[in-house]
This record gives sequence, C-alpha cells and structure tokens, in this order.
Amino acid sequence: MAKTNYQTVDEYLGTFPENVRVILESVRQTIKKAAPTATEAISYQMPTYKLNGKNLVHFAGWKVHIGFYPTPSGTEKFKKELSRYKGAKGSVQFTIDDPLPLSLITEIVKFRVKENLEKKK
Repeated sequence: MAKTNYQTVDEYLGTFPENVRVILESVRQTIKKAAPTATEAISYQMPTYKLNGKNLVHFAGWKVHIGFYPTPSGTEKFKKELSRYKGAKGSVQFTIDDPLPLSLITEIVKFRVKENLEKKK
C-alpha cells in the first residue's frame, strides 16, 4: 500500500484485492451492526469507528491477516476468547485464510460501546 492519506473507508477498502476486500467489508458491516450509532472515520490510516468523539475500534488489512484493534480494554475483557489468535495489547490478528469470528467481533464491539457510554456518564 503506497497511499497513506485515505479520506474514506471506501477509498481504503478499494486498495485491496477482491478476496481481501470482501473480508474487510464483512468486518465493516459487523461493526456497523453492533454499533449503529458509531461514526465511521479514518484514523491512524485505517477504518475507525467512533462514539461520543472517542475511538471504539479500528481494523486494517495486511498481507496475511486482518488486524482488529479494540483497545487494550477490549482485548483484556475477551482475553480467553482471543487466546487462539496472535495479538498484543489492544490488537488481534485474524488470518485471511480462516473464517473470521464475526460473532466474537460483535461481542467485543458491543462491549466497547457499553464502556464508551459508561465513561460518558
């Protein structure tokens, strides 16, 4: 990926081959369904979802995996469920060749929405 100043998620997704774009679009739709009031943006040059002006989650396409970034609290809360995936504090890698755990992504996004709303109070 040579370009690094994406303006929209569509523009970002458009830089990937069809097979990867389909996977990334499924992540996008899963996030949008789990956090319908979140706004879509580009932050850190990747698709980002924000609520009340704060980042909820990010995702990105890489050569052999899809990166999902639900913040350290998101990975900590779902540590057991995410243990089979490679990851670090605040991030997880889903290989492109395996089916994505979309129901787990949904749970994590809903957790992040709840966390965001509690912090707002």
